[in-house]
Amino acid sequence: MPNDQRPSMNKRIRKHVPNAITCANLFSGCVGIVFAFQENLVYAAYALFLAAIFDFFDGFASRVLQAFSGIGKDLDSLADMVSFGFLPSAILYELFLQSPPIANLSPYINYAAFLISVFSALRLAKFNNDTRQAESFIGLPTPANAILIASLPMILVSHNNFSHIILNPWVLAVFVLLMCALLVAEIPMMSLKFKKNDVSKNIYRYLLLLISAILILFFKFAAVPVIIFIYITLSVIQFKFTNDKVPS
Repeated sequence: MPNDQRPSMNKRIRKHVPNAITCANLFSGCVGIVFAFQENLVYAAYALFLAAIFDFFDGFASRVLQAFSGIGKDLDSLADMVSFGFLPSAILYELFLQSPPIANLSPYINYAAFLISVFSALRLAKFNNDTRQAESFIGLPTPANAILIASLPMILVSHNNFSHIILNPWVLAVFVLLMCALLVAEIPMMSLKFKKNDVSKNIYRYLLLLISAILILFFKFAAVPVIIFIYITLSVIQFKFTNDKVPS
């Protein structure tokens, strides 16, 4: 092969690496949905966690390889809609089914779980068209919301004493409404993209990672809801008391 053709071939290969990782995210989400509707919520949660890992690395690969494209952005949102929109709804739906029935409301209240899919779609569409979210987020990111939901069946397995809370249909319904509101809320949220050579800009990110590592070490999956709460709190503090503000 002539030498002058190798750079263009390498460039084409680099362009498809992030998309291949995104497709792995999508595949994991599809498998997780199958597990969820087979009532295997633990495996569904693992599939969602795996999708989140792929979601992190497709963005990382894009930045490292400088392989950005409109198709890649759209593909990422479509994959996220499956893995972090529909899959968490399927997990919540199965949790509703496991909860005690409510007279005159079940099974209708169970379908509230799919509001997560609706508001995740709104969140992703908003992200794709909102120029303010280049360096940070506005509203809770769909992966964070999905990871929180996926932690619920894991908590049920490891901490059965929480079952009366997690499997309470009223608690689940309020939880769904709260998470839907956070997905589209005009609340600035920090991203985990570290800003080079600026410790002051990264201090909240380092703090979040440190606290998360300690909590997971001691409490495992039960720490996830606390970590999400801390993430929201630190984001509000960062954008309230620093100059790192989201443009209006």
